[in-house]
Amino acid sequence: MQTLIQTFMERRGDLLTALWQHLGISLAALVIAMVIAIPLAIWAVRRPKMAEFLLQVTSVLQTIPSLALLGLLIPLVGIGTVPAVIALVIYALLPIFQNTYLGINEIDESIEEAANAFGMSRMRKLFKVELPIAMPQIIAGIRTAVVLIIGTATLAALIGAGGLGTFIMLGIDRNNTSLLLIGAISSALLAIALSALIRWFQTAKPKRALTVFALIVVLLGGGGAYSVFANRTETITIAGKLGSEPEILINMYKDLIEANNDHVKVALKPNFGKTTFLFSALKHDQIDIYPEFTGSVLETLVKGSHPKGLTAEKTYQLAKTRLASQDQMRLLQPMAYNNTYALAVTKKFKKAHNLKTISDLTQVESLLNPGMTLEFIDRDDGLKGLKQAYGLNVTAKSMEPALRYTAISKGRINLVDAYSTDSELRQYNLAILKDDKHFFPTYQGAPLMKTSFANKHPQVVKALNKLAGKISETDMQEMNYEVNVQNKSAATVAHHYLVQHGLLEGGH
Repeated sequence: MQTLIQTFMERRGDLLTALWQHLGISLAALVIAMVIAIPLAIWAVRRPKMAEFLLQVTSVLQTIPSLALLGLLIPLVGIGTVPAVIALVIYALLPIFQNTYLGINEIDESIEEAANAFGMSRMRKLFKVELPIAMPQIIAGIRTAVVLIIGTATLAALIGAGGLGTFIMLGIDRNNTSLLLIGAISSALLAIALSALIRWFQTAKPKRALTVFALIVVLLGGGGAYSVFANRTETITIAGKLGSEPEILINMYKDLIEANNDHVKVALKPNFGKTTFLFSALKHDQIDIYPEFTGSVLETLVKGSHPKGLTAEKTYQLAKTRLASQDQMRLLQPMAYNNTYALAVTKKFKKAHNLKTISDLTQVESLLNPGMTLEFIDRDDGLKGLKQAYGLNVTAKSMEPALRYTAISKGRINLVDAYSTDSELRQYNLAILKDDKHFFPTYQGAPLMKTSFANKHPQVVKALNKLAGKISETDMQEMNYEVNVQNKSAATVAHHYLVQHGLLEGGH
């Protein structure tokens, strides 16, 4: 409990931001879903066949897995808030549409006949008779939709839309139960609070309810408008992939850029998503810069084959050239460390079976019980190609990145994929097996941006180039350890490195 309270106090600023993002996304989705579903249900009441069809469609839409739905939306509308809101609207349609339709359709026929006898028009009957009677059931549908939206909105963090899911993702990534609990409890409390608020709207006087609703709209919309108006300096948005290392790097970028330009403000988006999400965001001008790896560029982002075993310099030059010609992007000079893929075992397992290289695994193939990330299992420069290159015949369990380290430390698996700078290698006393056939490409980190942005911001390029050739693998692993295990903030660790190595004055 003490750790939970301490984490809450340290992260309360971030929590408030995430809560605001979560609330904004959720309310936007709820209002849009209501605007679509309620009129549609009213229209369908006198069209039973169409109502049945719409109920089937909304039911089918709700069965689509949320991650699959987000994946389908990304090529169409990019990443960030827009696809998150669209997905949430789709999930909220069924309970609102169904309850509105049933609430009106199940009104006693004698009441309908009485309204007709009084000569009421269709619209007058709707607003004076049908909607008031159906309102409790409509409100119940809206409350169901709210709970559904709040829970599903945690996945918005996977596509850079922020929200309370950021805490959950960080908790899983860093094996931090406190962060997980903060995200989950906050999400649950928000769902309860919004559900209660909607219930209050049902019983409150119309003028008071309208005033409260208007206040909420002003607070959510006005805050964003004010920040845009008040911020007269240029804002550069820098995003990072999931994990401590990208968060450390983007904080370094921020410090270097702001230290060299008083007219620029840097906004950070840590844990923005996976490689393809960030690349898409850069293409669509949703972000300006993010740290990418030379090997990832060749293996995932650009078209064209390339020979195996390229040197670090040739890997960078080829990645830089193809990004410039195919996507009009510029990859700056890389840092020194090579955060390549690797295979790791416990030091005890390594010693017991005299393992030194990946080739040695063929001698203990029957004993292997691998657990690896889904991305590594599916990549040509991962397990697919590795099995062919080394003649390995193994099948790996797919596991969430942080959980595979926990599993190997508890003896549930005995072989994992890793990055050479992972702090968990030190934390769990693991050993990397030598890639004796030089299968894995070189993965050196470097800032990636559009060519047009680089040409427009030479001071930014100059500031970021200070990192070229800096940071060793030992340095990076140590910084990851400080964030993941010692629970230091990524901003503090990044700033300390820059000051310690003379890249930034201590006063900044």
